Amino acid sequence: MNLIIDIGNTKTKISVYHRQKKEESEILLTKNIDKIYPVLSKYRKRGIEKAIFSSVANTPADLPIYLNQEFKLFIELSAQTKIPIQNRYKSASLGRDRLAAIVGAYNIFPKSNVLVVDAGTALTFDLLNEKGEYVGGNISLGMTMRYKALNSFTDKLPLLEQKDEFVFLADNTNDAIISGVQNGLIFEVEKYIEKLHQTYTGLKVILTGGDSIFFDNKLKNTIFVEPFLVEIGLNTILEYNDNNN
Repeated sequence: MNLIIDIGNTKTKISVYHRQKKEESEILLTKNIDKIYPVLSKYRKRGIEKAIFSSVANTPADLPIYLNQEFKLFIELSAQTKIPIQNRYKSASLGRDRLAAIVGAYNIFPKSNVLVVDAGTALTFDLLNEKGEYVGGNISLGMTMRYKALNSFTDKLPLLEQKDEFVFLADNTNDAIISGVQNGLIFEVEKYIEKLHQTYTGLKVILTGGDSIFFDNKLKNTIFVEPFLVEIGLNTILEYNDNNN
């Protein structure tokens, strides 16, 4: 059994996997990260001996130390971690969530060209080629960030949020903001898919992240929505290291 700890900017997800199958999970608010210790202790007492930890947020310095002491095999995901793909990204600052997501894509579609679109706090685009190489990717503003930016950097535009129903061209300011943000996101994702389809044969597209469901039925191309892509990737990395020790 594997314990997967994915600490995001807002939420911390703790999941238990048996090989490639998810058995259970729970969620904490990252701002309450100190509450994670009794949760980890509970799983350790159940005999789970392998754990992987990934964080894109500030976490207690002693958390990795605790995990390393408590689990027989513990991995803190970093640029030095062994992974089952070739990483061609030139910077060690690649977000751990992006790295895990691309490994998750490799697990789902091995030997395929895959575009991973992570629609969360940021909107990220990452490409895996059919050779199992992470080619690279881009970072853009996520939906909530776009709404907040329009409110924060202007004097009069209100802070709004996602709406399920929206028009193409608006006739009032509120609808203009909603239409601009949400249509803009759709057009941006569609253009990336269109452009990469021209170069990468049989390109598959996986959407993940908290806003991924927004794109369902809104894009022209066939897409796969996998909300748990990051933890699938983390579990794949843990299994890979366990099998290649």
